[in-house]
Amino acid sequence: MEVGQMQRAWVEYTRSLFREGFLDAQFQQLQLLQDESNPDFVAEVVSLFFEDSERLLADLTFVLEQQNIDFKKVDAHVHQFKGSSSSIGAQRVKNDCIAFRNFCEEQNIEGCLRCLQQVKQDYYLVKSKLEALIRLEQQIVAAGGSIPMEELSS
Repeated sequence: MEVGQMQRAWVEYTRSLFREGFLDAQFQQLQLLQDESNPDFVAEVVSLFFEDSERLLADLTFVLEQQNIDFKKVDAHVHQFKGSSSSIGAQRVKNDCIAFRNFCEEQNIEGCLRCLQQVKQDYYLVKSKLEALIRLEQQIVAAGGSIPMEELSS
């Protein structure tokens, strides 16, 4: 695929992620911080989000499997997950966390377990989509092109 085709594919794929509610304006803000002096900025931030998310999902799963569930601990993990997903613009995950926190407040075990499954599902979905986006960006740059950020606003 030539650079122009890859750039058009990147624009369309990125737009679809916003249109389908996977990402919000916060992700665009991250993208705007990336430039020639820091070309891997978004990939690095997203990678840190993945690391944090994997740890938080494991912690949440462990806490919710206990005989006596510490809802304050569950809420603290969900609050942290909501913050990190919000900071990179992972809209669906952030919204799942909002619902999750409501079930924590009610100490509703079944609701928390359902939310945990939903959070996991949406997290792994956005993870695969962000990985694909970053791969495409790397291919564009490797082929000598640049990421067409200006075309997202048109």
